[in-house]
Amino acid sequence: MNHAVPDIAFLHELADAADKQTLPRFRSQLNLHVGSKPKEGFRFDPVTDADREAERAMRDLITSRYPDHSVMGEEFGLTGSGPLQWVLDPVDGTRPFLCGIPVWGTLIGLTVEGRGHMGMMSQPLTGERFWADGQHAWRSGPQGTAQMQTRRGIPLEQAILHLTSPEPIARHPQVNFAALEASTLMIRYGGECYALSMLAAGQIDLCLEYGLQPYDIVALVPIIEQAGGVVTTLSGGRPEAGGNILASGCPQLHEQALRLLNS
Repeated sequence: MNHAVPDIAFLHELADAADKQTLPRFRSQLNLHVGSKPKEGFRFDPVTDADREAERAMRDLITSRYPDHSVMGEEFGLTGSGPLQWVLDPVDGTRPFLCGIPVWGTLIGLTVEGRGHMGMMSQPLTGERFWADGQHAWRSGPQGTAQMQTRRGIPLEQAILHLTSPEPIARHPQVNFAALEASTLMIRYGGECYALSMLAAGQIDLCLEYGLQPYDIVALVPIIEQAGGVVTTLSGGRPEAGGNILASGCPQLHEQALRLLNS
């Protein structure tokens, strides 16, 4: 059995394979077939052939190279078992994908015994990748390659807060979003996985996300943590299983934000 942890080059290989399926279909009405999946609380949860074909391409590579590894993907579910599991979201942010806005990305995560160990977010239109190699977090793109570090020591009243969408706020009245919003410098919406990558890059201080699935967050956990940030559920637990999630640039800010959200 091959239970070896792969090197980061294999995650880039997986991203290359996904990019070949997603990028030709982006902003292309002729090449894209759009459907919808049932999802509680949403009248429209889009899925496209970009999602399916990108996941299929990544699964094929994993199966051929690491047949003993487990795979969990948004489109084709869970296969296999064992200590190493790939967690794949071929197009995280299908709504902006359909709108032609490049804040979507392919998420590739690797867990070891259930804990996020390596991860990658690939945005092929901008030519950017954000990844964690097991020790450090990195970004590459038109501005070159650099190690990432979250922003530290920012007081709460100067912090930038991000949510993907305001829609879930009313569905989660137990989360005191108003208290956090009132305490921060500003709030922005709509950044999807790109915003969480920007938190790792030191541009955003707090990201609050409601109702995540494992494939929405697993790849981003090591990217944020290995850049110096913190990611937990709102009860302070590990985030790999999803749920309501807070990511923060530094531990002190995280504790302050959690207190407000739970107040």
